[in-house]
Amino acid sequence: MKILMVCLGNICRSPLAEGIMKTKLPENCIVDSAGTISMHEGEHPDKRAIKTAANHTIDISRQRSRPITTADFENFDKIYCMDEGVLADAISKTENEEQRQKVSLFLEVLGDHKNTEVPDPYWGDMKDFENVFQLLDKGCEKIAENLFLKS
Repeated sequence: MKILMVCLGNICRSPLAEGIMKTKLPENCIVDSAGTISMHEGEHPDKRAIKTAANHTIDISRQRSRPITTADFENFDKIYCMDEGVLADAISKTENEEQRQKVSLFLEVLGDHKNTEVPDPYWGDMKDFENVFQLLDKGCEKIAENLFLKS
């Protein structure tokens, strides 16, 4: 299974989601993250994201931001987007219906969640990053459960 987590700049939400997801899946599963913009390409995650992950014994400090590519839609089995804008941007890059079917909103996996968008903590404080971590953790747990139930 190959999973891609996508947010806007690939420095806050998707690096956290990548780090969390890796702790919930077997090592033979591939998890990566990307952004829909290249503004932060090559940068490490936001220091607050790194600290929040570290507070939960997850190391995301070596990750590097990268933009989503057309190859990602072929290479990944599932692409999870953090909000509606990111979803629209990702879908606009797909080339066919098979690729579009791989793309969804991350929090849709929870089913009963009223808001399917993971808020961007970039303009917030450490509390916002922790809240995002908790949302991502719940979603990643559900994704892992669903994968193991289907296996």
